[in-house]
Amino acid sequence: MFAAALAAGLAFVPFDVRQYTVRLEPDLATQGIRGEERIDLDLMAKGREIAFDAGVLEIERVRLHGHDLQFRRDGKKLIVDLGSEQLAQRALSLELRYHGAPKYGLEFHPEQRQVYTIFSTSQWMVAVDAPSERATLDLALVLPKAWSALATGDARPTKPVDREHDLHRWRLATPMPSYVYGFVAGEFQRVELPQPGARLDLLVDAAHTQQARTAFAATADMLSFFAEKAGVPYPYRRYGQAVVTDTIGQEMAGLSLLSSDYVEKVASGERSIGLVAHEAAHQWWGNAVTCRDWNEFWLNEGMATFMAAVYLQHHDGEAAYAEAVKGWRERIDALRAKGADKPLVFPDWNKPSGDDRAVVYQKGAYFLHVLRGELGEAVFWTAIRDYTRSHFNASVQTRDLQQAMERASGRDLSALFNQWAYGKN
Repeated sequence: MFAAALAAGLAFVPFDVRQYTVRLEPDLATQGIRGEERIDLDLMAKGREIAFDAGVLEIERVRLHGHDLQFRRDGKKLIVDLGSEQLAQRALSLELRYHGAPKYGLEFHPEQRQVYTIFSTSQWMVAVDAPSERATLDLALVLPKAWSALATGDARPTKPVDREHDLHRWRLATPMPSYVYGFVAGEFQRVELPQPGARLDLLVDAAHTQQARTAFAATADMLSFFAEKAGVPYPYRRYGQAVVTDTIGQEMAGLSLLSSDYVEKVASGERSIGLVAHEAAHQWWGNAVTCRDWNEFWLNEGMATFMAAVYLQHHDGEAAYAEAVKGWRERIDALRAKGADKPLVFPDWNKPSGDDRAVVYQKGAYFLHVLRGELGEAVFWTAIRDYTRSHFNASVQTRDLQQAMERASGRDLSALFNQWAYGKN
């Protein structure tokens, strides 16, 4: 549920989005977009104004039941005046039209003929950024006929738009946080991977086809491994991966992006497959089991970092896991030496520094390693399965993880969680 926001001393009406329906036309030449969107929502209280996240999008029109509504911008917020006070529990369908040239959140690479999303969904569609807000998505992209594409959700039949463009569509039927929506499109080749379970789709440019086969060869094993650790099967019929021009790695619902530079290094033996595993682990921890607020982001990233190392332990042996743990410990020591160490649960997550991210990723992973050693293999993994099953497709707080660990162990773990997560003695 989207909590009531405050701006200029006025409270907006809280609401719950049920579904976003988006038709988007990215333009590689101008590096801009045009979009049409319908937002189906339920008001949670009576009132007149509601607020969305809209980045720097230029909103052209907002309509309700065929009538234009008044709206205004407050920074990155879009404030919509519903025209009159509305009753609680009323279901509304807003229709929007917009355009823009996002400076981030949507990457255009004209030379490589690629366009893809990176994390900030509200830069390319009007949405609610809060990780606790979940909704389904019907996404349509107007793309050049020669292009291939992957996106969150199950693919629907592609239809021609005109002589030069096709309409690609996907339907995400499981409500998910908006930050895991996304797509990748361009002049890619499709590569087949071994797929004893879910279908595996891989998009890659012609120059990296063989390297991608090497880098992603273990994907099916990763999904099987994480399903066993989670106690929950992989949640989608398909898992897509794409090799793009530039990214540090990006997870989405049923889709991950990795950079061509990373794939080259994996294929040459310079890098491990840990990042491939990290993004795959997010399909359980981060995407499905999601931190309720960004200040507990470690529940997403610390868990995925830890799980990737556990997969390397399975795939490459004990030394690979020990090396990861050593790196986490050294990073924590460096943070403490410069006075940058913090509890895992932040008071806020506004403009985090590189050191803040190290707390979330490396310290979060190391704390899970500490818990694993403290509780032992059987109890620890029983707790992880309980935690994952109990909160699958839901939002979590650190106390949810603590309670799962305490149920499995029969121990009071307050001292450990106070030390690592909350910074209390």
